[in-house]
Amino acid sequence: MLTLTWGAATDVGCVRELNQDNLWASGRLFAVADGMGGHAAGEVASELAVAELSGLAELSPLRPEDITAAITSANERIVRGGLERRDRFGMGTTITGLAVVSNGEGEKLAVFNVGDSRVYRFTGGTLVQVTVDHSAVEEMVAAGHIAREQARHHPRRNVVTRSLGSYPAPDADVWVLDPVVGDRFLICSDGLTGELDDPEIAQVLATEQDPQAAADRLVSQARQAGGADNITTIVVALASAG
Repeated sequence: MLTLTWGAATDVGCVRELNQDNLWASGRLFAVADGMGGHAAGEVASELAVAELSGLAELSPLRPEDITAAITSANERIVRGGLERRDRFGMGTTITGLAVVSNGEGEKLAVFNVGDSRVYRFTGGTLVQVTVDHSAVEEMVAAGHIAREQARHHPRRNVVTRSLGSYPAPDADVWVLDPVVGDRFLICSDGLTGELDDPEIAQVLATEQDPQAAADRLVSQARQAGGADNITTIVVALASAG
């Protein structure tokens, strides 16, 4: 059985009045949601998404298709909630995370994503972004219209092309990975990646071995860099695969 250790941190940042991020961290399931919408509506959307995903923690075995089904269900709840109250109409959220799953070949790690929150894998001293941003600037990078270095400061960097709270329901990306003891995963909202670049993130993960210390330090450094958005981090370490 895979043994995971983790740490989590979230902060409103230095500019926003309300933290619209939500997170879930348990022994087998980890998720971050970054809400979008009017005052408080984004917080509601992210809370609904995390609440729906948290139910997966009780499933044994958990399959990759259970994750996509829960994401679809979360989308329905958010759309319905927006229709029931005018002040929540159009609310939405990203959702991204990591879960221990079984696909018939033993325990694996599943990374899932809708939106521009991210999951990174820190393996062999190298930081690798597992998820692909569902954003306007990512599409521009993929098409060769702008360089990767320009994306972090582009005026359309906050335009998300796929999110929960939309109709029809968005397709969720899911990657099933082989577990490697010693690897660490970072799950985060764009409040972190908007302030720190990948080398800065890698440096923290390389020097802070305790997952909670790493999560706290990443949030602290993002605040020091400006904290223009809500900041949420979960750091998960694969301690053993016995």
